[in-house]
Amino acid sequence: MVAMGGVTAEHLVDDLDRLLHRSHDVREFSRGAARALARAVPFDGSCVVTMDPATSLPTGEFIENGLPEQASARMAENEIGGQDFNRFTILGRSDEHAAGLSAATGGDLNLSERHRELKQPHGFGDELRVALVTDSAMWGGMTLLRASDREPFTPSDAALVSSVSRYLAEGLRRAMLHAALLGVSHEHEESAGLLLMASDSSIIHADEAAERWLAELRESEQDEQVPAVVRAVAALAHSIVSGQHPSTVMARARVSTPSGTLLLVRGSTLGDGDDAQTAVIIEPARPHDLAPLIADAFALTERERAVTQLVAQGLSTNAIGARLHISPWTVQDHLKSIFEKVDVDTRGELVSRVFFKHYVPRLVREHPVITRNPLH
Repeated sequence: MVAMGGVTAEHLVDDLDRLLHRSHDVREFSRGAARALARAVPFDGSCVVTMDPATSLPTGEFIENGLPEQASARMAENEIGGQDFNRFTILGRSDEHAAGLSAATGGDLNLSERHRELKQPHGFGDELRVALVTDSAMWGGMTLLRASDREPFTPSDAALVSSVSRYLAEGLRRAMLHAALLGVSHEHEESAGLLLMASDSSIIHADEAAERWLAELRESEQDEQVPAVVRAVAALAHSIVSGQHPSTVMARARVSTPSGTLLLVRGSTLGDGDDAQTAVIIEPARPHDLAPLIADAFALTERERAVTQLVAQGLSTNAIGARLHISPWTVQDHLKSIFEKVDVDTRGELVSRVFFKHYVPRLVREHPVITRNPLH
């Protein structure tokens, strides 16, 4: 397959494969991925959204020549509570993870709420969205934008981007894992901050601790926007109260700040009306909060998590097999897979890398070992 820009699919795969095997933070990877894609599928602007893999809530965004920052709050509401075309959560569950808006609307872009309200007023026409999904979870989404005077994306453009979506997802996953593993302690790490937010996602009140965490989440001192993860959690809390999401859904997300601090953001709506305010708590992520993020980042299966937990407890191969009602040979097969995924050679290295610092209890709390009804 030869892309519109004259770059073959094989060359694009090679570019992305080299990119994901380098050590990048999320911003660097996003820029590199956009440059690689632009050589195959030309576009005028791009946006990469990171997501908490457990909740699929947006936790950050990296925009190049895209919508202005003040449009971000409305975009989050559209993604979380709306019924628009090509939402990332829908693309993530489809066989083809990428789709153009023009194709989805039959050429009538105005059928899309986000196009009418956000894209068109800023001079944009068609968009191509791709959900960044691995076997274990969705790590984010990418949007490619074309100016209103450009031709729409073609089905072959969407097919090409879909064909490389796993490379984009793997690169983003590794960048987010890098941030998680480099998470640093903070002098105020025991302090939880409280925000009170209006229905339009503006901040009514923030206590001192919340102001510190907001500063941590922002890219610079000049950035005064409400961070994407805070907006997303608040929007989801409103959607739950309004009945757009089941009450079993939790308005919470985990996010790494630019400096490496790992935070948990939780929201709850105060009241029932459209103008109800939302309380948002920002606090350092505790061991049990980090467990799914780290385990998903390494793409460990449920059984591999259980084996890893028992290795950390010092159990031998035979003891692990007896605890899980599987053979020692099956345990060894699981360990081989775990070592390859975590990129270690010994049990000691495994425990050191997955259970870094004081985070040994995290898999126990989030994923307790089940010894009945064994699965092989």
